[in-house]
Amino acid sequence: MHVLASDPSRRGTEMTSHDERFAGSGRIPRAVWIVVSLSVLPELILQGADLDLWGRPGWRSVAYEYAGFWAGLLGDWRPNYTLQPILMFVTYGFLHAGIWHLVLNMTTLLALTPPLVAQVGTGRFLALYGVSILGGAVGFAALTRATAPMVGASGALFGLVGALMSLDFRRRIDTGRPVAPLAGTALALILGNALVWWATNGRLAWETHLGGFLAGWIAAMAVPDRRADRA
Repeated sequence: MHVLASDPSRRGTEMTSHDERFAGSGRIPRAVWIVVSLSVLPELILQGADLDLWGRPGWRSVAYEYAGFWAGLLGDWRPNYTLQPILMFVTYGFLHAGIWHLVLNMTTLLALTPPLVAQVGTGRFLALYGVSILGGAVGFAALTRATAPMVGASGALFGLVGALMSLDFRRRIDTGRPVAPLAGTALALILGNALVWWATNGRLAWETHLGGFLAGWIAAMAVPDRRADRA
């Protein structure tokens, strides 16, 4: 998740055999590739405009202006269109701050997909992704003081990590295994965020990561764990 530089011009069902086949092979379900495409296509268009291959370089700033998450729009800022303060809770998650930001996030998404689909199925995976996007936006809105826009899918990705950890926590409790390893994972996430926040001079939207993580964790508590059913 990335907070952009300030813009001075702007103040259930059971797991199907299809799911099991993909989970067992490590392949990515088609629906997840659609999610990836929704992030890749905008960045490719903006990259082309940045390189003056089509359009104009200003397209990126316009995209952020209309689809990034601006916390000020929840206050007294004037939106560009009527539904912007609502739609930005979703649209921010499909824009990125550049090609490397996109590559990092999409690589992480594809790595997280097989283990989570194996446990909850494709439909619930997509639901968790959507809930985590919203949770990330809520976390950013509640905790940030930034006047710059926030973009990126990492709030949703932290939600997927939170969902995996939540399922593991529940499984450990049910089987009487220690939960201490999860505390170590949580600490590593906190330290990693702190390090990147420092390295980027505070431009990491840790608030979005936290909101997404908590949303994914809580949502996964209500999701049946098919791996536990088959154990």
